[in-house]
Amino acid sequence: MWYGVFPVSGAVAIDPLMAFAMRMPIRAKTFRAAIACFFALFSACGHAEGIDTEHIFGFMIGADVGDVGEREFQSQTTARFARNGGNYRAVGQELELELVPFRNFRIEVGGDFAAHDISGVPGLEDRRQLALQGGALDLRYKFLDRDGAPFGLTFAVESHFSRVDETSAAPVRNFGNEFTLAFDRELLPNVVAALNLTYQPEWTRVFATGAAEQESTVGAALGLMAQIRPGILFGGEARYFRKYEGIGLEEFAGEALFVGPTAYFKLSEKSRLTASWGVQAWGRPAGSNAALDLVNFERHQARLVFGVNF
Repeated sequence: MWYGVFPVSGAVAIDPLMAFAMRMPIRAKTFRAAIACFFALFSACGHAEGIDTEHIFGFMIGADVGDVGEREFQSQTTARFARNGGNYRAVGQELELELVPFRNFRIEVGGDFAAHDISGVPGLEDRRQLALQGGALDLRYKFLDRDGAPFGLTFAVESHFSRVDETSAAPVRNFGNEFTLAFDRELLPNVVAALNLTYQPEWTRVFATGAAEQESTVGAALGLMAQIRPGILFGGEARYFRKYEGIGLEEFAGEALFVGPTAYFKLSEKSRLTASWGVQAWGRPAGSNAALDLVNFERHQARLVFGVNF
């Protein structure tokens, strides 16, 4: 079975982000204002010193990509719980290898497993299974370094293919890309902030029906981490998403805001651990006045990442 990856140019990746900003409703203006204030803070603060932002966030990414010659093994476990009624639990386990072949450029390859326990959820078949899900290739290039620029800036492209649907656990042929612009900056001594802007187009063919589906998600995330002692950081992340039918943001499907804490621990000179949890604080599916969108998103998300250099 063959899976494809659709390369998208930088211009194509950024245009949907611009469309995202223009389509945001009044209720999302507060989050947009927070992003604007965040950029303003970039120009007012000093350069970051001594904190590597590559792995300190849970669901987000920092602008650092590692040093030339670095090799790492990473285990990433992501759990998602609670949808619109019934019982919904999904856990994804990714095993990844990371390499920095030359300055400012990082390559990551990996494969993942998915476990689902679904019963009584409207719109989803009851399933209880563990399956090999697929694989991914993540490429990152750092364009700006905080040592010589007002902020760090990295562009990341993650291409993935899956044989199991992430939400329903149905057998599918799925492939997609996630384009991310990652900014970061030290706002105060030992306090680091980050901003991620993302666009995620996906193509899916469902084996049971033969139906072909396209969807896309755009998002913005703000993160803040404070180092309380060397190698130990605590903070939080706020992530806002809008989901659409079609890869060109054609038909609005729903939106959600997740907030929650993140902790980073440097276990040794070669190992680390990051833990993050997010709860859907606000959302709404298309055509509804509900306070949460539990049709397109989960109520809770949690992530545990362990990494070791070798």
